[in-house]
Amino acid sequence: MPSEFELIRTYFSRPTPQAVLGPGDDCALLAPSAGCELAITTDMLVEGSHFLPGTDPRQLGWKALAVNLSDLAAMGAKPRWALLAGSLPEARAEWLVAFSEGVFACASRYGVDLVGGDTTRGPLNLCFTVLGELPAGEALRRDRALPGDDLWVSGWPGLAAMGLACLQGRVQLKEALAKRCLAALQQPMPRVELGLELRLRRLAHAAIDVSDGLLADLGHILDRSAVAAEVGAAQLPSRPAGVDPAFARQCQLAGGDDYELVFSALPERRLEIAALAAELDLPLWRFGRIVAAANTRLTLLDEDGQAMAIDGKGFDHFG
Repeated sequence: MPSEFELIRTYFSRPTPQAVLGPGDDCALLAPSAGCELAITTDMLVEGSHFLPGTDPRQLGWKALAVNLSDLAAMGAKPRWALLAGSLPEARAEWLVAFSEGVFACASRYGVDLVGGDTTRGPLNLCFTVLGELPAGEALRRDRALPGDDLWVSGWPGLAAMGLACLQGRVQLKEALAKRCLAALQQPMPRVELGLELRLRRLAHAAIDVSDGLLADLGHILDRSAVAAEVGAAQLPSRPAGVDPAFARQCQLAGGDDYELVFSALPERRLEIAALAAELDLPLWRFGRIVAAANTRLTLLDEDGQAMAIDGKGFDHFG
């Protein structure tokens, strides 16, 4: 069995052209670009809580990094560097080869250098810390939504939740839809390009990525910005044919694991946002609006514009 340091050298050491000094010393040395701020985030994936036992290690490697890059996307930051800390029950070469392939495939896709980390023996637990940069003062934040703003969401929220339900045997999906949902769950695509364009074009006021559920994560914007929102269920993407409408709606609103971006922007920006969607070949859905703070922080409207009950907002580890 390889030692900890042999394991790192064999599976997780690659050239790091963006770093002054990469893996192999007590610390990595990094030099952010002049005039830029660092955006830093960390996320942990725990077997049994965030992914099922037996998950394909290559897909797991991709996802473990991608979910962190999604946080950078939400703030409009360009990904630069990553560190990986993980506990492994055993050092199986076959698993490590596939997992590291997934990590470096995602890192290559988004221009990230893996510059360090740590490994230990224990239950399967993976924690990335990623660093990005952006011009000083230009970060997209959660606390700047304004009454009158439109609310937008990217992509296809709800597919990942349906994929998980399919894996757990809670729903049966047609083959093509099942494949699409499982891809959304197991290999999410962080919206880095969208985050960068939203910042550079000054289109958005506030933004967040959807990890715990659309309504739950929107709630963080509402709390930090001290505003309220009206959300139109009928304005979200059409629910897939052949799936129970109530189940599909619940996946859209509260399923989580989507890693899409929710953002607010002035109504005057609609044409620019539509042009951006076409440019990126990424659907952007206007699904509600920000209103002044009220006793009810979030109102969900049905197809007739009538308030409807909210069954659940999203995932909470300790809820």
